[in-house]
Amino acid sequence: MNFSQITRCVLIAALLSSCSVMVPQGPTPPGVTVDLIPNGRYARRQYRPMRPTYITIHATENYSRGGNAYAHAQMLKNGSIKGRHNAIGYIGWHFTVDDHSIYQHMPTNERGEHADYDGPGNRSSIGIEMCENRGNDRARTLDKTARLTAWLMKQYDIPLDHVVPHQHWLMVRHDDHRNLGHKNCPHFLMDRGRPGAKWQAFLSRIAAYRRAM
Repeated sequence: MNFSQITRCVLIAALLSSCSVMVPQGPTPPGVTVDLIPNGRYARRQYRPMRPTYITIHATENYSRGGNAYAHAQMLKNGSIKGRHNAIGYIGWHFTVDDHSIYQHMPTNERGEHADYDGPGNRSSIGIEMCENRGNDRARTLDKTARLTAWLMKQYDIPLDHVVPHQHWLMVRHDDHRNLGHKNCPHFLMDRGRPGAKWQAFLSRIAAYRRAM
């Protein structure tokens, strides 16, 4: 193989590699504002494909008046939320929901950093954060989250028992043996730090929306 042939092969490989980064993520959920972290930056600085089989529900625990879904989109886009102990150095999840809007930050076929370092939560789940900012209507936020979750379940054929709280992943055995600590998240849906009646009521609402689709 001569030099020109080698050069041509390298260029073709580079082109194919760059194309793989731009794989379309599929349809956008209704009512969602797509405002992605820049490709190649911060929580997306490496392309890490994912086939979602779980949905992980979080709460932001950000109680500031301005801590709505838009604000979290901006923080993720400018790299403000660091993840010093994970492999990529930044925190990243897929959707943030408040009482009047939903923002999408990452494609649903890319891995985030929101659940459990290099564990199955990050490797296999779509992360949804629910806002808690002052003035936010929690009941409406829960309802919008349930609708979004039901849509994602249908889109990716995810069963209801694969919709889990962040707390779920802290109970799973991890290969790297890192101590994930205790995370009572989403705290307002947990009962004494565990899924109970409030979590089951939330799942029932998701199931009702899923059946209606």
